[in-house]
Amino acid sequence: MNEHDQAEAILRNAGITLDEPQPTRSLRLTRASDIEPEPVVWAWLDEGEGRVPAGALTVAAGREGTGKSSFGMWMAAQITRGLLPGNFHGRPRAVFYVAVEDSWKQTIVPRLIGAGADLDLVYRVEAVEAEYGETTLSLPQDNSLMEKAIAEHDVALVVLDPLMSCIGKGIDTHRERDVRTALDPLARMADRTGAVLLGIAHFNKGSGTDPASLITGSGAFKNVPRAVFGFARDDDNECRVMTQAKNSLGRADLPSLSYNILSAEVPTRTGIAYVGRFVFTGQSSRSVDEILAAGYETDRGERDDAAEWLRGYLMDQGGEAPAKDVKKAAAADDISERTLQRAMRKAGVVSARAGFGKGSVWRIEALTTDTQSDAASAVPPQSRHSRQPSDPGANGVTAGANGADTDQGSQKVAANPACCTACMAPLDPLHAANGETTCPSCFAPLDRA
Repeated sequence: MNEHDQAEAILRNAGITLDEPQPTRSLRLTRASDIEPEPVVWAWLDEGEGRVPAGALTVAAGREGTGKSSFGMWMAAQITRGLLPGNFHGRPRAVFYVAVEDSWKQTIVPRLIGAGADLDLVYRVEAVEAEYGETTLSLPQDNSLMEKAIAEHDVALVVLDPLMSCIGKGIDTHRERDVRTALDPLARMADRTGAVLLGIAHFNKGSGTDPASLITGSGAFKNVPRAVFGFARDDDNECRVMTQAKNSLGRADLPSLSYNILSAEVPTRTGIAYVGRFVFTGQSSRSVDEILAAGYETDRGERDDAAEWLRGYLMDQGGEAPAKDVKKAAAADDISERTLQRAMRKAGVVSARAGFGKGSVWRIEALTTDTQSDAASAVPPQSRHSRQPSDPGANGVTAGANGADTDQGSQKVAANPACCTACMAPLDPLHAANGETTCPSCFAPLDRA
């Protein structure tokens, strides 16, 4: 008999019984026939198609400056005003906002005003410790506190910006098993409360094209959410693009949407606050996947350098030069033709016909004058996306001038259909008769790709 058994025998002889240890976990079995089936409840319906499910975790991901946080502001405003098409439409509801990186006084509140939110229905959420005071929300440690507050305030949306900063200490965000200990309970909490949990996430430095796979951290950040949105800049079309990268409960092939961040002025007691306002502009012909595949986001620095080179070269040539000479000089400085053409708009350079059969010239737009023979040379290239006119925002917010731009190029084409849509020069009769809209000198390899 070992020492443990001897000790138990002594206790039994003394009339002392030991309680068996109770298990801390058990199994719960429920028949499927006892579960009432229900349809998916959509918090956001876009033209009748579900994009954001209620009672689930959704992630909005992109690189810096793409507007993903502004999308969170847009959703908050729509829900607090009861304007979002879907389950909450017509019923203004409260929003919890967990913002870790930005100042509420200087950034969050002005941006909420710019978005048109009802500030009485938006709550800043912070955890408070008895010993240390205010601290960052920690998941899953604070899940029960969050769930109770959601029920008490009839909350429809919880924004976690950024989601990564809300993951509790000790959790390795690059290990899926670890991350799931935070996200799985969060998803179950969303299901019980019926609220939308929107996590804002960043892309990693990878070169992939799948927005969901680029989310920084483990694969759990794309596997647990029921909906994932990717955000990217489309510099060629002077807009930004949002693509539904994952939609587990609805259509997976929903069209991408284009949007812009318009400048807005928000009056405060101590002066004007300048903020960005998220505005959808319609469907996009290009998805975030395509933008990432084309490298438009990774070579922005190259484009900026090329724009500076291009302006300097044309200034040295008196403001304009034959396109073939510009491309030849750029190639000598290791600037690709594709990068050069993408730099034209930023450099303020336009392409104009030098005459039938003589190719085209590139000139700095600001140096053109009314006395030049090409009357269309001063007109900027036609924008390939529609712009919305400026409109007063909620709470007296006024959109900036970039919300009221007029596309002079499209006006020129409307007045004279036989103009090149790229350089605005008149098309020769042969090409116009064939139904072509671009002159040969502007039909570059980039346009054919």
